[in-house]
Amino acid sequence: MKQTIKEIEMILQSVTEPDDPFVKKCQQDERKGVQALLQRWKKKQEELMAEKRRFEKMMVYEKEAQKQGFQYVAGIDEVGRGPLAGPVVAAAVILPENIFISGINDSKKLSSKKREQLYQEIKNEALAIGIGVVGADVIDEINIYQATKKAMNIAINQLSIFPDFLLIDAMKIDTPITQRSLIKGDSLSVSIASASIIAKVYRDRLMMEYSKKYPEYQFEKNAGYGTREHIQAIRKFGPTPIHRKTFAPIKEYIHNENEK
Repeated sequence: MKQTIKEIEMILQSVTEPDDPFVKKCQQDERKGVQALLQRWKKKQEELMAEKRRFEKMMVYEKEAQKQGFQYVAGIDEVGRGPLAGPVVAAAVILPENIFISGINDSKKLSSKKREQLYQEIKNEALAIGIGVVGADVIDEINIYQATKKAMNIAINQLSIFPDFLLIDAMKIDTPITQRSLIKGDSLSVSIASASIIAKVYRDRLMMEYSKKYPEYQFEKNAGYGTREHIQAIRKFGPTPIHRKTFAPIKEYIHNENEK
């Protein structure tokens, strides 16, 4: 008795090799439904191979460091330099050498749903993750550039495994650890891309919590960025304790209030 198309579909889900005997068996099955299943399976395998090649390309800088004798390569990225409210958040991620997580990319290129999925996968697979959070008060005190570097150093110090090499997205930080700065690193390095996803999801969740405390500012939608509605809310209600007083719209509001 022939297997049903549903049974064949279930078996194909666990087949990964094109020369698998089951694939050959399907090729000899003349039923249109089986041939359609086989075509979909082949397309899926081709997409997976293309994704693996893309992933390998994004592992070049990690592998280069490992060839030089470095054991623990940490990717570092930040989220939240531009918003008018909330902290700047940095993440540091150390991944295993032979890892593959499908879909990892610069967090800005991913949907919210995909970021959440990858956030969990990275947390499950990473050797170590560190997160650094620097709030608006410190940003106002030392400026956003210095606050970003501070967040990155905090993230490194939060790692349970101390890294011996750092891959950083477009920055250099004060540390004795060997480092390499990559422009658009979150598109070039798996470790930096992973850090960008961790930092983005972590910060978005923080801003969701702040939105419950300060609902007028719609932080759940704008994550603290200067949308039209957000700026209107600042003008109407004034800044909150998590607003950055040295950033233009808030600075302007405070100046105007003092002039009254």
